[in-house]
Amino acid sequence: MRQFSEQELVRREKLKEISKVCNPYPERYEVTHSLKEASTLPDETKGVRVAGRIVFMRKMGKLSFVRLRDIEGDLQISIKIDLVGEEKYQFFKTLVDVGDFLGAEGEIFTTHTGEKTLRVSSFEFLGKALKPLPEKFHGVTDPELCYRERYLDLIMNEETRKRFLMKYEFIKEIRRYLEDKGYIEIETPVLSNKASGALAKPFIAHHNALDMDVYLRIAPETYLKRAIVGGFTKVFEFARCFRNEGIDSTHLQDFTMLEGYGAYLNYQDNMKLMEDMLKTVIQKVFGSLQVKIGDKTIDFSKKWEQVSFRDVLLKYVDIDILEFNDKEKLLNEIKRRGITLDTDADLDTIGYGNLIDVLYKKVARPYMIEPVFLTEHPIALSPLARANDENKEITDRFQLVINGAEIINGYSELVDPQEQERRLEEQARLKSDGDEEAMMMDMDYIEAMEVGMPPISGWGIGIDRVVQVLTDTPNIKDNVLFPLMRPEDK
Repeated sequence: MRQFSEQELVRREKLKEISKVCNPYPERYEVTHSLKEASTLPDETKGVRVAGRIVFMRKMGKLSFVRLRDIEGDLQISIKIDLVGEEKYQFFKTLVDVGDFLGAEGEIFTTHTGEKTLRVSSFEFLGKALKPLPEKFHGVTDPELCYRERYLDLIMNEETRKRFLMKYEFIKEIRRYLEDKGYIEIETPVLSNKASGALAKPFIAHHNALDMDVYLRIAPETYLKRAIVGGFTKVFEFARCFRNEGIDSTHLQDFTMLEGYGAYLNYQDNMKLMEDMLKTVIQKVFGSLQVKIGDKTIDFSKKWEQVSFRDVLLKYVDIDILEFNDKEKLLNEIKRRGITLDTDADLDTIGYGNLIDVLYKKVARPYMIEPVFLTEHPIALSPLARANDENKEITDRFQLVINGAEIINGYSELVDPQEQERRLEEQARLKSDGDEEAMMMDMDYIEAMEVGMPPISGWGIGIDRVVQVLTDTPNIKDNVLFPLMRPEDK
């Protein structure tokens, strides 16, 4: 049987008393303004109706002050016995608690301390909180509690509310930018019979009706490209993606990926598009292109640098991937130098491309602070990217790195079905040899390619990751409303 604290028992008794007077959980309440809107109204504005959660109360003999809150803002209201009547005032004083919901109607005025306030002429009880809120002055500071009970984090912490409002403003502005550029938002499957579109270990589920195993999407890529085959020229999707890999401060197993593809474009076109898009959106959301991230101020207004994959490894670790051009050579050199790579993968089973990638992430990426486009990735690292016309060992690919984090991945797409089949066969061989992140063969996608593809370039942005970078939060979970947590034993 559940055990309740003394405060919870008192609130449950109050609920019984409220039920004798009114429905403690009414159907609706008509508002005229949000709390934020009401806080900007001129004095003497009458007939203002607002609603929100009580987060502070100062109950006095004949006059009480209450602070209401929602996700966008707070508003102070004053409840006076002369205006609402003695019976209603006593109801408020004896039965209403911090955490409850209240609807109020009245007139706007400014207190002598300069605070916009609603002078209440009538109010309605809108919902009883059976649990008390955390203590006001300490709020919610434990990170794990913030992740597990995000609703408390949102109620108590202004910084959290601002961060998530910024995230959804950021998404809105990206969507608006892409639509203005002629991109169409479409939907692709979350469940499929092939895990394709990225190098990642998938989640596996079982489809009872079809009696077959299915994979949760690791990327929407191959389906967005199928749409291009079907005649769309510019498409994008905000896709929830799932990768059954390790958790750390910058990675989650389920996350929001924005991917977009344009016909008749190459990766250089998309580097220009992405630079312009992020500059436009950052300016609108932050009001400036100089963004303070930690103890650094990053200037997004400058032209963003481009550097090749080979040059970045030469710069930071002096290893030339043209010299160490197969897995055995590279792995021996890494071991000879005593470089410890941060990966859960077995270095003896991962492919050459993945080995290059984990080396770069260890020795170079953390030190790339200003916005920089990393280009000319080795072909072994990019099974879906187009090979460069002059050098078939590298691809026409770019990654945008900001403050040591990969923000965007894009490339000129491989549209040759025969070459794609050969590369996926190589990926399938690596998978059978134990590389869990290698791709599997996807003949349905190959057959779609065989219908014919125009030149295509695409890109993907980890939305949670870019918000983490721009807001300088220590953990990517800080930017996901309800991250998956191991259940507590209650």
